[in-house]
Amino acid sequence: MTISPAQMSLDGRVAVVTGGGAGIGRGIADGLRAFGAQVAIWERNPETCAAAAESIGALGLTVDVRDGEQVDAALARTADELGTVTILVNNAGGVFHSPLLETTENGWDALYRSNLRHVLLCTQRVARAMVAAGRPGSILNVTSIEGVRAAPGYAAYSAAKAGVINYTRTAALELAPHGIRVNALAPDITLTEGLAALADEDHSERLAQVVPAGRPGHVDDLAGAAVFLASDLAGYITGQTLHVDGGTQASSGWYHHPDTGEYILGPR
Repeated sequence: MTISPAQMSLDGRVAVVTGGGAGIGRGIADGLRAFGAQVAIWERNPETCAAAAESIGALGLTVDVRDGEQVDAALARTADELGTVTILVNNAGGVFHSPLLETTENGWDALYRSNLRHVLLCTQRVARAMVAAGRPGSILNVTSIEGVRAAPGYAAYSAAKAGVINYTRTAALELAPHGIRVNALAPDITLTEGLAALADEDHSERLAQVVPAGRPGHVDDLAGAAVFLASDLAGYITGQTLHVDGGTQASSGWYHHPDTGEYILGPR
């Protein structure tokens, strides 16, 4: 069989993007919409939810995806207004600095709920609906490079992101008989709105030295990977974590010397 550009089309499909009001989530929602999908943004912040939905022509629903009842209600409304969801992007998340010796039980639980609990809730509900409708689909979980490397000061966050990666593998096996693929995207340094506002020229140059590709990532880099994994061109890919990071995961501490441009390992 010869592949075709038509296999990239998402026409007729319904996608949900959690945390789609800003940053990577909004970029992915915009990308899916551009390739033909009907998109629902599930976002906790009502202002960013409404603005993003209006901007890209999506259905915007104010939802706290850490709450199962809210997920159920949002899925029911999405199905009523757009149809059966066959693409899910679990993008919602959060992070704060929490050194190991200072992490409280409440802090641990908060990071778990923000980064891992909702992945189960949303995946389970959407997958059940796909199975009931007899529809194949694609589920994407946004994890982080911190899920595969040490992250001093962010132990709880990195543990949750590592959990997302292994959950992705296991869910892929359980859902494969139903034609549902499950994969993960692992970004590193990505210029979201917040980071871009803080990144002056000197800061951007330092970021470029860290990234083998010579620049920080953009939300469109994640959107392109998400569109591919959601499309039929990725129909034989499941259980994988795709590092969309310009090579930082592969570099393992190697970076460009600021003066010579040559690779060096560790501090100069």
